[in-house]
Amino acid sequence: MSVDQLSSNALTKEQAYALVDAVSENDELALTVSAHENEETGEWVFEATCDSPPDLESFSELARQVLGGDVTFTVEAIDPEINWVAKSLEGLAPVIAGGFYVYGSHETGPIPDGLTPMKIDAAQAFGTGHHETTTGCLEAIETLLTERTPARMIDIGTGTGVLAIALAKRLEAVILATDIDPIAVTTTVDNAVENGVGEQIDAIEATGLDHPEIAARAPYDLVVANILAGPLTDLAPGVGGITQKGGTAILSGILNTQADGVIAAYQNAGFALKDHLKRKDWTTLVLERA
Repeated sequence: MSVDQLSSNALTKEQAYALVDAVSENDELALTVSAHENEETGEWVFEATCDSPPDLESFSELARQVLGGDVTFTVEAIDPEINWVAKSLEGLAPVIAGGFYVYGSHETGPIPDGLTPMKIDAAQAFGTGHHETTTGCLEAIETLLTERTPARMIDIGTGTGVLAIALAKRLEAVILATDIDPIAVTTTVDNAVENGVGEQIDAIEATGLDHPEIAARAPYDLVVANILAGPLTDLAPGVGGITQKGGTAILSGILNTQADGVIAAYQNAGFALKDHLKRKDWTTLVLERA
């Protein structure tokens, strides 16, 4: 099989990891994806290994959607004998967010005391823990759990299942995890079992809120959705409809420049803004159903 390496440099760390997570969400674009720092320049490099030839147009369009501008990609043939899966894990150091410790199976160091560990591997679906949207959600979850104990929860656009698993690790309740991508659903199930919470995660394939199981379990006292600003805005009325009064919505995947529009949509849906976390260029919102 002929394999190419597609790369883009001169990125910030946030941009590189945003591309990693976005490409991971589409398993047809790349075999593996990774991000690493150029030690000489301090710039960050995005890399993807692809069947030849890579779909440059799709990569460019995705970069415009995620980063808000054009990105230049270069392509070169690579040695298929190299273990590119292992290479894709280089630079993905463990992440500490709130009281959670997110690490990959390649990590051999000890787990720090006092943190809740979650083993989540890269290049399977969105959510390795490295992107500011994920860390923002984990921090918001940590804060929420110091205030109250939710009982009925849904994670919309679960990706790798990292947020649902975080909740399951801390609570005894069952969490409904949904995603439009069947690969993400399978990944979530596998990760839940790997992390010892398989019986607490019910993962289903669903487009937005369009699934009878979502309606059957409503109302929820906690809704988590780390997707993108556009879909979040479209889902605002529906999220308002499935969230009980006094319930919480934790939303991310939102650029700081997009936050006001998302806030307005959820205020119209009956939510009040409780907290606004900014991590680099990205926003996490905590809203309460009035």
